[in-house]
Amino acid sequence: MPRPTLSPADALGALRAAAPLTQCITNYVAMNIAANTLLAAGAAPAMVHTVEESGDFARIARAVTINLGTLSPAWVQGMLAAATAANAVGTPWVLDPVAHFASPYRAQAARELLALRPTILRGNASEILALAGGDTTARGVDAADPVMAAEPAARALAQQTGGVVVVTGAIDLVTDGARVATITGGSPLMPQVTALGCSLTCLIGSYAAIAAPFEAAVSALVLFAHAGERAGREAEGPGSFGWRFLDALAATSPAELAATERVTWG
Repeated sequence: MPRPTLSPADALGALRAAAPLTQCITNYVAMNIAANTLLAAGAAPAMVHTVEESGDFARIARAVTINLGTLSPAWVQGMLAAATAANAVGTPWVLDPVAHFASPYRAQAARELLALRPTILRGNASEILALAGGDTTARGVDAADPVMAAEPAARALAQQTGGVVVVTGAIDLVTDGARVATITGGSPLMPQVTALGCSLTCLIGSYAAIAAPFEAAVSALVLFAHAGERAGREAEGPGSFGWRFLDALAATSPAELAATERVTWG
């Protein structure tokens, strides 16, 4: 299986050199931690979501990320405007279909955005399974299914959209419908800090501005897993983990990533 030509270490260097402007249409809970995550990693966040400007801003951003976390009709229209504008100018965009199965309104928004063919789709195993038409017992934002159970669904969605699908959990999986990579690392404390997954979606978008979609997803996941593992070694609980994680993102060097083996190709 051909591996990406750009390593996570080189991608981190490229991210910091470019500091790509990343439009993050994310939820109220995630805005602060997502913006700080991008700043710590080396990107430039812009939390622009209103329908009046999100489409125009998507035309100048280097990448766009869309998260369904806190929906309203105006936010959905802003999301659709941003995705449509991104497609029009060839800007990569990432969709995070948060708990899309929780209500008919949320499911409809996810279907409309998926039809616009996101460059990268990022969700937990339950979200990816349900989006592909499979069964899940999940009802909220937390996954009720193991990551590897969602691999066939992820492959199918990648083939449907022509993009890359990321399934995150205790391990992470990336596929373009043909290739598959899994990434290990992180910390058990990460699920106890709200909106880290939403922040990861934004970081994947920043990487998509400087790398091909498959390479971008793998590289973002490797940095996230490495920083999580590093922060978890000294954290006393979820509170201290939060600030240590941001520090770990900022302190991680390309040389550190080059010395780690976190990716398995299958």
